[in-house]
Amino acid sequence: MSSYKELLAQREQLDKQIKEAIAHEKADGITKAKVIIEQYGLNASDLFSRKAGGKSAGGKVAPKYRNPATGDTWTGRGKAPKWIEGRDRSSYLI
Repeated sequence: MSSYKELLAQREQLDKQIKEAIAHEKADGITKAKVIIEQYGLNASDLFSRKAGGKSAGGKVAPKYRNPATGDTWTGRGKAPKWIEGRDRSSYLI
């Protein structure tokens, strides 16, 4: 069985190897991506569009309801806030 210090030294060596492997694979990935981008004439908007599969990718949702007393808003998604819970929501529509 290895001693504690030997295991720590092994871990340091493995961490170094992992960092080197990540850097190497990242460089390979960048090279491949550049070749594909050049081959197909792609640009940033082709690669990083805000829509994926016709749906917004993590964009904010506009509020749908507003509390007239405080100005607080709610999108209508998730758990309803206390100020609208159990009430007719139509009177809070924005």
